[in-house]
Amino acid sequence: MKNTSEQMRRGLALLVLSAACSGLYAADTVPPAKKELVDKVLKLWNPDSIGESMLQAPVGNAVNQARAMLQGRASPEKRDAAMNDIVGEAKKFMTEAAPITRASADKLIQTKIAPMLAERYTEEELKQLIAILESPVKQKFEGMLPEMQKTLGEGVADDTRAVIDPKLQGLQEKIGLRLRAAVTP
Repeated sequence: MKNTSEQMRRGLALLVLSAACSGLYAADTVPPAKKELVDKVLKLWNPDSIGESMLQAPVGNAVNQARAMLQGRASPEKRDAAMNDIVGEAKKFMTEAAPITRASADKLIQTKIAPMLAERYTEEELKQLIAILESPVKQKFEGMLPEMQKTLGEGVADDTRAVIDPKLQGLQEKIGLRLRAAVTP
């Protein structure tokens, strides 16, 4: 399971990035003290990894689709060799694309996001936001998220296994039959 805080951060980041198109604020008119606060918020928030995160979903989906397509259609040796190649290509893509998206994010953070924060937040609000982002209680809670998600996930799985597993198996069989029908001449 993904870290809920990470999902919330990415969702907020995407929302902020999409809202950034609504207008620009002249960065040179921001007082130095306020600019320093905005920079600190951005450092604590760390939005420059958003582009990379956006790439991970389609790349992961492509790898998973390839795995599903190979399942039952290729011998285990050929399937494993193909998957090794596919995963290698996916990693190579991420290695090459991540710096491009990071550079774009860094540029947009300074030209769109920082001015937006400076325009929409007062210095006092930025200080409050920093206090929230630096809060030991927030950090403690975020540190617990993986454990809580694992505990909840295992509990839900245990609690629903008797009902869900047969349904899931039925779905997998239906999908398998549909795929076989689609690829059989």
